[in-house]
Parts: sequence; structure tokens; C-alpha cells
Amino acid sequence: MQLLPQLHKRKPDTHKGDYGHLLILGGSPGLTGAVSLAAQAALRAGCGLVTVGIPKSLNFIFEIKLTEVMSLPLAETKKSTLSQKAFKKLVEFLSKIDGIALGCGGSRNSSTQKFFLEVVEEIDKPLVVDADGINALASNLKILKKRKAKILILTPHLGEFSRLIKKDTDYIKKRKKELAKEFAFEYNLILILKGYRTIITDGKKLFENETGNPGLATAGSGDVLTGIVAGLLVQNVEPFLSAKIAVHLHGLAADLAVKEKTQASLIASDIIEYLPKAIKKLKYKPR
Repeated sequence: MQLLPQLHKRKPDTHKGDYGHLLILGGSPGLTGAVSLAAQAALRAGCGLVTVGIPKSLNFIFEIKLTEVMSLPLAETKKSTLSQKAFKKLVEFLSKIDGIALGCGGSRNSSTQKFFLEVVEEIDKPLVVDADGINALASNLKILKKRKAKILILTPHLGEFSRLIKKDTDYIKKRKKELAKEFAFEYNLILILKGYRTIITDGKKLFENETGNPGLATAGSGDVLTGIVAGLLVQNVEPFLSAKIAVHLHGLAADLAVKEKTQASLIASDIIEYLPKAIKKLKYKPR
């Protein structure tokens, strides 16, 4: 696989705005790490600016955890999760961003889930949806056909995909490629079905990734992938290519990390740490 030129060398006359501004919506008590991992991964993938849209009472945590990332405190529920009332402020912020990553550590609170569904239905920006964003969609798949966003990437693991299509995981494992393509085609989106030999499909093309190892079965690994995908997407990388490169780099970084860390000791932040080495490994041929 060949890498994108901007990940190897940038033009001299350039600024952070040339490499996209990503907004990550999520976070809840006990799950602030999910948003933080996604944000740091997006920056390592070359994204120029990252803002986290998080429950306002948790803002001080993100101010401490994230040095290079901006924050957008939003309306919250009584349980300190994102509220449906946050939508108005989000709309006011849209002109500043190039894409949204939705769902990391977001919770299944009913108001939060309604907020996520409203974002998918009403916002016309490239979207990457993960975790509790996917759980929200599982309750109302019709929204996928009513959405305004032309570019949508879903990143479910087998359990989340099971909830989306209402089939058990054993059934899915036997027909993984077929079911993934059918779902992506029906809803006109790109599906990253995570697991052993992660599958990426737009309903027509299908790519099966061969990088990665069992060390990736660790908390936060999926949040890192979401950040890499979204970080590439806001740099105007073609959506299917963003998904392919992100999954490949994610697995390759893990392969490099386990040489020193071991599979059992690999943690999600190790993937981010080794992402620059993974980028260096991929070949780039100037046009």
C-alpha cells in the first residue's frame, strides 16, 4: 500500500488550516479516555486541528489531558453526558470544522443518543461514527437513509454490527464479507467491520486488511482507529482510501509496537506512539 504525500512531506508554504479541522463528539464520566485517544490519534495522522465537543462539566479534565487539542464545552444531562440541547451550539460551530467523529465514550443515555441521531440526520459534514454513535443508530437505522451527510463511515466491531443488522455474531462470522457489502450498499456508506482481518467496503469494493495482531484486543484500540480515519478524512483524502490507509496503519503500528511491548502488554496509546514509525514504513512514490 502506498501512502499519501502529505504524510511524508508537507509543502513549505503551508499552515495548520490546510490539513483539516476535526470535531470529536463524545465523552462521559469514566470514559474520557476514549475521546482523548481519538483526538491524539487524529493529530498523529496529520490532522491540522482537533476540537473535542464534550459535556461541559468534564471540560476541566480534557483541558488537563489534552495539550494540543481544543475543547468545546456543550450542554449536558444530569449525568454529565452530552445532551440533545447541545445541538444548537454545535450548529453554530460547524463553519469552523471539516468533519466530525461521533460516539467515542458517549454513553447510552437517552438524551445523548437522541443528540447523536440528530447529528447523523441533520449535519452535512463528513462523519465517522463509532461506539455509542453506532448503538444509537441500531435503534433507528432509517436515519441513515434520511441523512444529509454524503460521506459516512461506520466503524463497528462484531458486537456492534450484530446490533445493527439484528443477527448474532456466529451468523455474521460465517458471512462477514457478504453481510458487510450488503449493509454498506443498502445504506450508501463505508463500513469498517473491525476484527481479525478487518473488512472495509463501500458496498461495491471490498478490502481485507492484513496488518495487526491480537494485541489490538485492548481497551481504546477502536477509538484510536476512529481518530486515524477521521484525521485522514478531514485532509480531503478520498473516503474509501482514508478507511483503507487508516486500518492498515493502525494494524502496522500495532505490529511494530509488539516487537518491544509484546501482545499481552500492548495498550491503545502504544498504537499512537508507533504511528509515526508505521507511516515511515509505507512507501510513497511522487507523481
